[in-house]
Amino acid sequence: MTSVATPENHTPMMQQYLRIKSQHPNELVFYRMGDFYELFYD
Repeated sequence: MTSVATPENHTPMMQQYLRIKSQHPNELVFYRMGDFYELFYD
């Protein structure tokens, strides 16, 4: 089974998101994509 947080398996955008999320593991991280904000894996 592959880990969700393995950076090599993701696009550069998701690598950035996962890096930021790893710095703030107990907080919701809203990621802006165009005019909207997204939450991933939360």
